[in-house]
Amino acid sequence: MQRALPFAGVYLVLFLIGAETFLVSPLLPTIADDLGEREAVVATTVTAYTLAYALSAPFLSPVFDAYPRRTAIGVGTVLFLVGNVLAAVAGGIVVLVGARVVGALGAAIAGPAIWAHLSERAPSDAQGRMIGLGLAAFSAGTALGVPAASLAAGTGGWRAAFAVLAVASAAALPLVWWQARPSHGEEVRAQEGRPSTFAVWRDPALRSALAVVFLLQGANLGAYTFLGAVLDDHFDLSVTTLGLVGVLVGVGGAAGSLVAGRIGDSTRNERSWLAVWSAVLALGVVVAVWASVLPLAALAVLVWFFASGAFTATAQTLLVSVRPDLAAISSSWNTALLYAGAAAGVAIIQALPDRDVAVTLVGGGLALAAAALARSREHVGALAEARS
Repeated sequence: MQRALPFAGVYLVLFLIGAETFLVSPLLPTIADDLGEREAVVATTVTAYTLAYALSAPFLSPVFDAYPRRTAIGVGTVLFLVGNVLAAVAGGIVVLVGARVVGALGAAIAGPAIWAHLSERAPSDAQGRMIGLGLAAFSAGTALGVPAASLAAGTGGWRAAFAVLAVASAAALPLVWWQARPSHGEEVRAQEGRPSTFAVWRDPALRSALAVVFLLQGANLGAYTFLGAVLDDHFDLSVTTLGLVGVLVGVGGAAGSLVAGRIGDSTRNERSWLAVWSAVLALGVVVAVWASVLPLAALAVLVWFFASGAFTATAQTLLVSVRPDLAAISSSWNTALLYAGAAAGVAIIQALPDRDVAVTLVGGGLALAAAALARSREHVGALAEARS
């Protein structure tokens, strides 16, 4: 734990970014009533946040790669803070959408720089654990963000949820600025200029790893989008019980991230573990969809997201270690493909007539395809060549 203390500031920022991700979901009816808009219109704030992050991150990362990591993390945190302040005082839907875009741009700048910072500053024998802790912080944020937003809204209105994030971001900023002060190596890297955003696609190892990410996240997040509806159809769950499913998702993701970090540091065999976690995720999805009793479905969800967290930690460690000079850009593409895969998975499920079968095919099938690609000769050979 003592090794993690120098990264406390960036872990807090990752937690806040995670909390922001699903913040609007429980607030939709309240915001809609207050602003006099339909819920579907307010939901565009979620789409705006997601698209702004996914589309901007791969292009902003190379710009900030020319500066010390502290600059990118600091600028990103400030924009994230400003976005939440604007959201807290928004008087209409246009300002609220704009505020969410500003916050997303901040997260898109800070996030990839944080993963690069962790990979560069973590001790060589603890890199996986430090990255795993970062993903655990992000997962904890996503799990606690929804109930925390509901609590804040119940106490001080929906604006209070954004205000709390703004205050926490302001508290994190000086700690991040102090802990992430530049090293000599960062100054040298900054002087060498910035690589192209498409440089990762010219590297066979990174290209192959990102393809695995796309498939797995299509399975993972595509199926997760419909998980609540599937469980409600099967077990007629209350809103409170469905909220507890979110807790299982967060707990499983955080635990998987921590375990995968330790495994990665001890084995350094990420390609094999990507395949293992993909296969376990496929099993979790299938059992969660077809379980006949709720406890078995709940256990399957926990296993599913344990594998999800473990896969994400393993993939993140792999991406930043294969080409350290492209760590931030690889991380930005990792997030962009996460969202792209999720969109593809959702589109496929929506196009199929039977929801249970569709979720099974996408969640199980794409995850097994990711496992097969991770173990393919092309993927294994590219990684071996990159590390030789």
